[in-house]
Amino acid sequence: MQFSKWEGLGNDYLILEEESLPAPLTTRSIGILCHRHVGIGSDGILLRCHPSGAVPGAVARMRIFNPDGSEPEMCGNGIRQFARYLRARGLVSEDEFVVETLAGPIRPTLLVDGRVRVDMGVARFVSPAVESALLGMPAEQDVVSVPFTFGEGLEPLGITFVDVGNPHCIIPVADPEKVPLETLGPLIENHSLFPKRVNVEFIAPLSDGAVRMRVWERGVGETQACGTGATAVGAAAVRLGLAASPVVVRLNGGDLEIEVAAGGRVVMTGPAGEVFVGSMAQDLRDRLGWS
Repeated sequence: MQFSKWEGLGNDYLILEEESLPAPLTTRSIGILCHRHVGIGSDGILLRCHPSGAVPGAVARMRIFNPDGSEPEMCGNGIRQFARYLRARGLVSEDEFVVETLAGPIRPTLLVDGRVRVDMGVARFVSPAVESALLGMPAEQDVVSVPFTFGEGLEPLGITFVDVGNPHCIIPVADPEKVPLETLGPLIENHSLFPKRVNVEFIAPLSDGAVRMRVWERGVGETQACGTGATAVGAAAVRLGLAASPVVVRLNGGDLEIEVAAGGRVVMTGPAGEVFVGSMAQDLRDRLGWS
């Protein structure tokens, strides 16, 4: 059982080949593989699959699994890693190509400096992934800087909802470093306001024009970086007047550059690299039931 481990700004993933798996991935096997003490250890799994045929011209289909077994629609750091993996394994020869995801077709471009530029589509500030009725507003209205209280005794927070293929709740604060993310993150992620759960980003503009971001990822927890989160934050920062495009989003693991066009289309550029390759030992295969 071969695997490779990749990272983008410290957000790390195992990349596996679907056709090489001895059995389909399950919540249990995903949890073991991602566990940093009894498995290989990662923030999730990227599974390379053959295209379904639903996306014309797609060179591969990328499925994403969080450590809790849930399957998100899209992963910004993951798509950069996946794109470089495809080139490194000789599965693509072009610099630009299409990858099929649950969020639709995604078009990464490999740059000569090792970074990957990704057209992330159009950022939307309204979506069925937020229960607008709980905000006291119509479903077709953009959720931008709307005050909401997530629990008794808590102060109201000004939330901006952004859908970039997956859902994000963005909250400007004075200092993201002082936010009790381990408490507020899961509270907001699992709130009834978000029927599909939500990724949570606390942000603040910086004196150099960049935007600082801390993220609580749906189904994962706090991570070093989140590419879709940075994409959503870039779009929200421009919409809220906190920054100008291109926006440098400063995450725990480093910076991502987010370009926001007038029509709302967003492009993300950032690094990705291979950490190591390996094969699963017999003990791990036994634990997975893959003997």
